[in-house]
Amino acid sequence: MLRGMKVYLDYAATTPVYPEVIEAMKPFWNEKFGNASSLHSWGREARTAVEKSRAKVAEILNCQPEEIIFTGTTTTSDNLAILGVVGSCGLWVVGRGIRVGNGGRPHLITSQIEHHAVLDTFKYLEKQGFKVDFLPVDKYGMVDLGKLEKAIRPETVLVSVMYANNEVGTIQPLNEISKIVHSQPNPATRLTTHFSQPVLHTDAAATAEYLDLDVKKLGVDLMTLGSHKFGGPKGVGILYIKKDTPVSPITFGGHHESGLWPGTEAVPLIVGMTKALELSIKYRVSSIKKVAELRDKLISGVLEKIPDCYLTGHPTLRLPDITSFVFKNVEGEAILLRLDAEGIAASSGSACTSGDLRPSHVLLAMGIPAEEVHGSIRFSLGRETTEEEIDYVLEVLPRVISDLRNLSKGI
Repeated sequence: MLRGMKVYLDYAATTPVYPEVIEAMKPFWNEKFGNASSLHSWGREARTAVEKSRAKVAEILNCQPEEIIFTGTTTTSDNLAILGVVGSCGLWVVGRGIRVGNGGRPHLITSQIEHHAVLDTFKYLEKQGFKVDFLPVDKYGMVDLGKLEKAIRPETVLVSVMYANNEVGTIQPLNEISKIVHSQPNPATRLTTHFSQPVLHTDAAATAEYLDLDVKKLGVDLMTLGSHKFGGPKGVGILYIKKDTPVSPITFGGHHESGLWPGTEAVPLIVGMTKALELSIKYRVSSIKKVAELRDKLISGVLEKIPDCYLTGHPTLRLPDITSFVFKNVEGEAILLRLDAEGIAASSGSACTSGDLRPSHVLLAMGIPAEEVHGSIRFSLGRETTEEEIDYVLEVLPRVISDLRNLSKGI
């Protein structure tokens, strides 16, 4: 019997920083502390570090360095992408009278299962008078491509679909989505030559350690990433903006990052994030193999040992690190508290909504009844997860579920 273990299975919320990343950042806290916008040698040294990082990120994403913008987080990258595209229409003085081009109301498309950084931004724009379609998904969390194609109009300026879902792990066919978005009516029929085709954005925050980030293969115009999701420091993010994609700033006060993200660059964080991304790519193949094997062991063990539960998300087109289960007749919050008492960290969905008692919007969109959604738990594995830890979870979890169900029955 395994006892007293500490098992972290919430890597989708955040990851430990690579030791090599900490070492890479060290000189830029004190020794090389210059402001990257200063002209003296301290500043030039910092600027060189930022631009070397930009070039390395661009190499990994298969794009040009000038197409990479460093921001504060994935959330800020998402907001800049979405609001920046909308703002470039000349529409940032918003209200019910918004018009674009020859008078049509601007139209935006996203999915019902996006991270709140995207979803809430679109909801805000909808309240300001923009027309927004929130695409439905099937029981596995896959976007309906036929409905996407039908949803696109001449006045559509932006489509945003996440690369892979952070709660259930389902991977979207971005390349197919790109072909649909980018094969639209002749520019002459569009409402504004500024948007001869809709722009395609993807939130790729959950994917960096496990999926191909080649933006040309994916066919995206904008892509967002967050450092702390792949072994880098918190407080820094990436936004890829394809050349000639119309994006306007949403904050003001400086020339930094091509004028799109003003403020003194966080040089240590940028350097650390870039090193983490390099390491993630270096270890990707081995990480996928190891993590996927442990994920599959966890899935089969849970489904075998615990009655009245099921896996959510696509059975095969899913990230190797995420498992999400619904346990009937038990509350997810109670499960989490009991697991935490046993030394096991998991989550009830996105870390950004863990304090929200409302049922997961992702699972609801997949057609799971609200009363069952409340019994959902996400286990997300990482590069440091071990087989012994999975064995411990498979020992503890069935007992926890059984105890809680008995309590609810008054046994």
